[in-house]
Amino acid sequence: MIEIVIVAAGYLLGSLSAGVLVARALGLGDPRDAGSGNPGATNVLRLGGKKAAVLTLIGDGGKGILAVWVAHLLGMGPVTVALTGLAAFMGHLYPIFHGFRGGKGVATGFGVLLAWSWPAGLAALFTWLLVAVVGRRSSLAALASALLAPLYLLILSAPGEIALAMLLMAGLTLYRHQDNIRRLLAGTEPRIGQRRG
Repeated sequence: MIEIVIVAAGYLLGSLSAGVLVARALGLGDPRDAGSGNPGATNVLRLGGKKAAVLTLIGDGGKGILAVWVAHLLGMGPVTVALTGLAAFMGHLYPIFHGFRGGKGVATGFGVLLAWSWPAGLAALFTWLLVAVVGRRSSLAALASALLAPLYLLILSAPGEIALAMLLMAGLTLYRHQDNIRRLLAGTEPRIGQRRG
């Protein structure tokens, strides 16, 4: 029973959209109704600047870390730890507190990954930074990091349940980035910090 409660709590925690809360607090309106329509840090950066974006990034990443950390702290096994992280990620994508209109899960997914395995998290962060510097597209960096994260976990001998959960998260990240992928292929994806026309 406790396992179900922990996983459910992970989902509820993930459902707190930092982008929506930060934007409202700063009087920016709802980021889901402006720019790209995504409540993530990249869109909040375009709408409200660096301060708003950093707060969003910390909030969304932090809830992923916290959900998994609590499961670890309570001595849960790999299955529950994996499901709790996945639930927090799903909460961000489909938040019950925000009409199930969530983000793409990049920051929350990174927080979950970091809490599952900090070396894998750092490897994914390095991947994001490298691709972002070279490609200047946040979505491209996010996709590369998400796709390589399961491989990093396997290389580091993480539990199979964790690697499988990360693989599911990578697939969902691809699904949520369908529009970005189309724009990347068409050469119309905005660069980091660029406002949409």
